[in-house]
Parts: sequence; structure tokens; C-alpha cells
Amino acid sequence: MPDSTFETHTVNASIITIGDELLIGQVVDTNSAWMARELNKAGIWLNRRVAVGDKKQEIIQALEEESRESMIILITGGLGPTADDITKPVLCEYFGGSMVINEAAMENVKNIFARQNRPMLERNIQQAEVPDNCTVIQNPRGTAPGMWFEKDGRIYVSMPGVPHEMKGMMTDYVIPHLQQYFTFPFIDHRTLVTFGIGESFLAETIKEWEARLPGRLKLAYLPNYGMVRLRITGIDNDSNRLQQSLNDEFEKLKALVAGWLVVDEDQTLPQVIGSMLLQREKTMATAESCTGGFIAHLITSVAGSSNWYKGTVVSYANEAKENILGVQKSTLETQGAVSEATVEQMAQNIRHKMNTDYALATSGIMGPEGGTAQKPVGTVWIAACNAGRTLTAQFHFRYDRQRNIEMTSYYALNLLRKLIVSENSGE
Repeated sequence: MPDSTFETHTVNASIITIGDELLIGQVVDTNSAWMARELNKAGIWLNRRVAVGDKKQEIIQALEEESRESMIILITGGLGPTADDITKPVLCEYFGGSMVINEAAMENVKNIFARQNRPMLERNIQQAEVPDNCTVIQNPRGTAPGMWFEKDGRIYVSMPGVPHEMKGMMTDYVIPHLQQYFTFPFIDHRTLVTFGIGESFLAETIKEWEARLPGRLKLAYLPNYGMVRLRITGIDNDSNRLQQSLNDEFEKLKALVAGWLVVDEDQTLPQVIGSMLLQREKTMATAESCTGGFIAHLITSVAGSSNWYKGTVVSYANEAKENILGVQKSTLETQGAVSEATVEQMAQNIRHKMNTDYALATSGIMGPEGGTAQKPVGTVWIAACNAGRTLTAQFHFRYDRQRNIEMTSYYALNLLRKLIVSENSGE
């Protein structure tokens, strides 16, 4: 994929997450994603993210490698009170310090246990021990203090792996102090979402524009579920120049992809539909068969969706389609559950039952079994309707069961979006 390079010098950061639980997938690393966003807002470019286990040599190797790549090394995890939490002694040895009790950290531990009316163990007291050559970052949200080290012009910050404790330190101490230590450029983004065009075709469509991007701007392609997000990232020491450059190029990009443009913000499809319905003071409901409630899950993941979404009926069996949604028995017998007529009736009837302005329905064969020569695995029918019109679409997905469910859900949401747009554009 063509890629421009940033001309403006940036201060790079690396994140090292420590813990065997991260490597075996027992715990999902959400800390790095949150930290990356916050660093980006502050003008700090994240260079690499590295996960290592609770092993001394692996931690030391990661510190040495990242110090060659970045000016700022942020570390999370391994600061707990148990034997597998080895980050603190490893850092003490790496930076050549000696362990001492920090009185402020000790007082914090005592206060936490007193409030909870719990007895303190020796290992709890050891939480207040820190290397004597670090700057201690107090932790009002927990017992493990953070540690700030400086070596050879690099900054190393060790924080707990507990998300809300790490976030407090990052927001209240780490980022403000980094901003005092370094001068950072301005970093900003513009993002749009397309649907219905593949990544490679999209790249071909905009290749001439992309080739002419100024050096301070960089384009990223983020494909997922039939959509491609395009993000322009800009870095510049001059904020006004950066904003002007981003806005100019973003307008050019929107014009080039206008035929596939969903939204010119970084939003999910459910968020886009929610915004459209809220603006029009409209509501919707869903009737799901093959998607099994996944569309409802996507919608209700959006905060405030109760203002525009009334609910769903998961009518998996034909009896449910007939008895709850009122799909005609003759339709099911002659055309089958996976048919245009069935999803039309599902959508229209759920709209009436829920008393909504719009409705969406799905029925299909997700696999790995259940397909026929006439309706192979991956065959899907979708319907979206309002009071006066019903749109239907058939798709043939080729993925595994879960991916087929997800693709069906997003294509269904996009069909509803197109219906709303066409209604208001007079198409």
C-alpha cells in the first residue's frame, strides 16, 4: 500500500506490557489501546507495542530493544504483591538501585486497608517498596505506586496493569510530566467510512491523490465487514497549518469516494444509524433469524440506543416466525425460511408489532451445514422497511459461521442506512 512518511520529527514512545496472562490470551490487553489514544492526543507517536511474560530476561531484553527505538518507554503490569509480579525487582536491578520503603506509598497502603477494614500482610507492606533511584508516582486508586526512571535521555515509566489505576497515573501525572520534559508536535486525524468497495479497488480509485499527499500527512486503510475506514493522520509543529492541510485533503478524499461514503467521521454503522434516527426522531426494531440477536447486540452497544431502538425478536425456528412474527405458513412451505418473501413479512410485521418507523429482518444459512444446491451455505436474505417501502437484498457469503453472522449483520445495517438515506433524498 502506498505510504508517505512524516517530515516532522516526532518523539516516539514504546509500550511494554508484562504478564504471562497476556501471552496465553487469558487477559486481553486493553491498556495499550487506551494508552496509544491518549499519547496520540498529546502529540506523542507510538512506535511499538510489545508484550512479554513474567520472565526477567524477557523484560530486560524488551527494555534494551525499546530504548534503542524510542525516547519514552511505558511499562504496565507485574507490580502486584504475589511471587509472579517481578517487574519492580527487575527494574531495580536494571537501573542499579536499591529497594527502600516510600513513606507516602506506605501511608497510602495503610489508608486503603483501614478503609476496607482488612488486616495488612507483609506482602502488602512490600507494595510500598520502590527503587531508591526512581521518582515515585503515587497511586490513590490502588496499593502499587508507579515509578519514573531517566537514563541516557530516555524516560521509563512503570505503572500497574490494573486499567483504572494505570489510567489515573497516565492522566494525572505521566502525560503532563512528559509534556514538560519534551516538546511535542501536533497530531490530528480525519477519518471517513466507506461501504461496498474493496480495499484494493479503493486504493486504485484514490492512488493519484494519495501519491500527492504532503509529507506531513499519512493515509491508512482499515478494512472490516464490508467497510473500509480511511484515516488521514497529520503531524506538524504548526497547528494551523496542520488543520488547513488536513481539511483540504479530506475534502478531496470525500469527493473521490462519494459513491461509497457512509460517514465522514470515525463512527460505527450502528452509531451512524442511531444519529440518523435521532435527527429524524424515528425508531426501529429488528427481527433476526440467522444472526441470532447479533444485530441487537451491535445496536445496544451504542450508548443511548434506547432512544431509537425498541428491540428484537430472534425467530430462529419456523414456528417462531409464524406464531410470533406472523409469517404466512404458505410462504414458509413454498418459498422457505430463507427467502425474500419471508424476510419481507418478518420486517413488516415486527415494525407493526413494535410500532416503529423502520425495521430490519434477516434469514440465512450460516453453516457449516444446512445448505442445499439451491441455497448453499452463506445464502442470506435481508429486508429493511418503513411504512411505505421495503428494500430486500440477497447475499452469498463464503466465510465460517461466525464471520457469516457478522457480515450479514453489517450488510443488514447498511441496507437500513440506504433506506433512510433514499427516503430523505427522494430516491
